[in-house]
Amino acid sequence: MTDNNQKQNPEHTSTDPTVKKVLEKFDTESNVRKVNNRSIVIFIAIIAIAYSTYHLYVTYNPLPALLQRSVHMSVGMSLIFLLYPVMKKQDKTKIPFYDWILFLLAIFTSVYLFIEYNAIVTTRGGIPNTMDIIAAILTVLLVLEAARRVTGLILPILALIFLSYPFFSHMSWLPNMLMTRPFDLGDIFGQLYLKTEGLFSTAIGASVQFIFLFILFGAFLSKSGMGQLFNDLAMALAGSKQGGPAKVAVISSGFMGSINGAAVANVVGTGSFTIPLMEKIGYQKNFAGAVEASASIGGQILPPIMGASAFIMAETTGIAYGTIALAALLPAVLYFLAVIMQVHFRAGRRNLKGIPKADLPRVKEVLKERGHLLLPIVGLVVMLFMNIPIGFAAFYTIILTVIVASFRKTTRMSIKDILEAMENGARQSLSVMIACAVVGIIIGVVSLTSFGTVMTSAITSLGAGSLFFTLFLTMIASIILGMGLPSIPAYIITATMTAPALAEFGIPVLVAHLFVFYFGIFANITPPVALAAFAGAGISGGNPMRTGFIALRLALAGFIIPYLFVYNPAMLFIDPTGLPVNATEFPLPPVMEIVQIAITSIIGVIGLAASLEGYFKAKINVLLRVVLGVGSLLLIIPEIATDMVGLIVVLAIFAFNYFKDKKDNNKNIPTESAG
Repeated sequence: MTDNNQKQNPEHTSTDPTVKKVLEKFDTESNVRKVNNRSIVIFIAIIAIAYSTYHLYVTYNPLPALLQRSVHMSVGMSLIFLLYPVMKKQDKTKIPFYDWILFLLAIFTSVYLFIEYNAIVTTRGGIPNTMDIIAAILTVLLVLEAARRVTGLILPILALIFLSYPFFSHMSWLPNMLMTRPFDLGDIFGQLYLKTEGLFSTAIGASVQFIFLFILFGAFLSKSGMGQLFNDLAMALAGSKQGGPAKVAVISSGFMGSINGAAVANVVGTGSFTIPLMEKIGYQKNFAGAVEASASIGGQILPPIMGASAFIMAETTGIAYGTIALAALLPAVLYFLAVIMQVHFRAGRRNLKGIPKADLPRVKEVLKERGHLLLPIVGLVVMLFMNIPIGFAAFYTIILTVIVASFRKTTRMSIKDILEAMENGARQSLSVMIACAVVGIIIGVVSLTSFGTVMTSAITSLGAGSLFFTLFLTMIASIILGMGLPSIPAYIITATMTAPALAEFGIPVLVAHLFVFYFGIFANITPPVALAAFAGAGISGGNPMRTGFIALRLALAGFIIPYLFVYNPAMLFIDPTGLPVNATEFPLPPVMEIVQIAITSIIGVIGLAASLEGYFKAKINVLLRVVLGVGSLLLIIPEIATDMVGLIVVLAIFAFNYFKDKKDNNKNIPTESAG
């Protein structure tokens, strides 16, 4: 049993050369140095552990916002310059002298604020002097370079485009709606460095207050064996079913993606195990990579954690976490059901079997061995629904994880394990930290120039007063802004730039934010920049673009559902009737309305999956696939009239294929017996 578990644990594949190659190509966060100088390795570990300790400390002993956020950013940047080489192909065994200089400059950016803090907030009143401007420019340059090393070019380029805007926004050749008053260096860089509306905005504030703690929580869970629990549990529950390995990929990747919030790393981590299994039982390599990608992306929309984005949304909108998690539940269930059913129907059409039960772990044994590791997640959800502050809940959950892990010898964490978890948590947080810092540049410029209002006006103008066209344009803008970005910065950017456009149509803030959040996330499986799908193709050996389009098809329900909950928010378990757009509390819709929406949507999603795969018990011809697809969409639309028509269509085609399959089987019985 133990040997099998070791083989099945995705965490044990990190040394696989293929996995390393894919990670370095598609996940820039994994392009880290492996320094061979032991003293430097220990030095980096000490800084990382101290970084984690700092965040645990300020949870209960906060500093002024500007200072607390500056330490978070500067120490994080200093680690980036030690860990990430300037170029991918650079020698990763040594740290060149210029990175030590950048390390010191990164530390200086917060030291300067500590020294000058009283003068900045009192004597100068936030108005920058020459040295402030120099420090600000230096900090911005360091942030952009650190982000380039960790996240790639897309985010820094986007930030530079925004940063350039206030330098020429007063020029007469611009359209009137884009023109502003002139801004000097003090205006621009004072906004970015001396206030909490730029680099040290709510984005980096959320990172220091609770995102870091949830990443640290994930590192502790990983160290205790949570990844193996999810994988083994998924194998035990679904491995022997029709197309079992693909269902295992969907389940395990969904749960892990919800916790770690890193889609590409999740594709590679779990996909290195599940993709070869899918190929082994007969799935095509492009399809196998796409399944892993669509499941890993789906984890970002799956409560309770949603890759930590739910907490950012709560902070941004002022809506309680519990309300957001409940609202996201049915759409997430429908999304994963759609992916699993497409996997199931493809397996049926191609007669793909599961893994023999004798080769799989048993649910009882898995839960007995590691089931107690689910307790911290349960505890976290309970604390959050009790409205315990998010940072405190994360802090308590980390402690709870250490305690619960000690229940069994196989999961017990030694002092060394705890220190390694703290180091790993610090390392894993760097990509989110620096992305939030870069997003702060965008937020700062938007705040300074009111560009967000311009964006809102442009979207609503192009929408020509039509809610549907405005939603469509918002979707396109969200996908473009989210391309190649981790889920958290993708959400922050789309929420800042595109969500306000929907308020013009009276769409509640919660609904608008979930709408743009979905499409910012799905940008990672939307060609031409479908990084999660490309990573899946890297593992499977498939064609990246083909894998991307298959992932897009698997995720089709995820592209439809946001439109539906805009038109009928009852799908989110809220009733905004008569409430203002910025409402933060909502009554529940009538119970029967919720039941109706849930049942019809589930049947509709199953029908849509059957239509896309052309199979339900038997193959479905092209004409019936089209009719079934239309009927399924009518069912998913939460209206009584469309539900009735859709239900008749879907059930009729299902019944027709059921009896057709039964008839064909009866004809084949004598032949099969003779064989």
